Parts: sequence; C-alpha cells; structure tokens
Amino acid sequence: MTLQEAQLTVDRWIQTIGVRYFNELTNMALLTEEVGELARIVARRYGEQSFKESDKQVDLADEMADVLFVLICLANQTGVDLTTALKVNLEKKTQRDATRHLQNPKLSEK
Repeated sequence: MTLQEAQLTVDRWIQTIGVRYFNELTNMALLTEEVGELARIVARRYGEQSFKESDKQVDLADEMADVLFVLICLANQTGVDLTTALKVNLEKKTQRDATRHLQNPKLSEK
C-alpha cells in the first residue's frame, strides 16, 4: 500500500465507519497518546524498564499502526499529501546531512 493509498483508505474508513474526523486538536492529542503508548513498549522491550504484566501482550506493530493511522488522519484533514511531504523531507535531509552523519564519530563507534 502506498502512502497515497493509505490516505484514501483511512479517509474511506473515517467516512463510512468513523462517521467523521475528530477535530485537529483532538487528533493531535490522540497522536501524542499513541506515541506515548509506543514509547512505553519500546522502553520496556529495548530499554531498561521491565514489562508489567499488563504490558506483556501489547503488539509493537499494532502500536506503530495506531500512530500512523492518526498521523494520516491529521494529514487528510489538513490537506497534506504525505507522499509529496516525505519526498520533499528526504530531499531536504539528503542535502543538509550529505556528510554530517559520515563525519559523526559517535556513529562509527560500534
């Protein structure tokens, strides 16, 4: 599925099952909440915190999909074409960071 297809699919889902988009501020709060849930899993799986019993059944991929879903909602309702936005962003990063990471001794330490 392309980003464009994902944006169309989410829009169709919102229009048929979700009834309507939550407003942008609500979706921003939901995005923050979903990122927090993802961070909780990553901190336990890859960081130094241990899992609580209630955290053991949580699916990392599902939490990432929740973040992506809300981000796509925000893009749709604010008129952002994520395909174009990502392309432009990668071009910016490529120009800005062409040698920056290669020259970073912290990245070659491992």
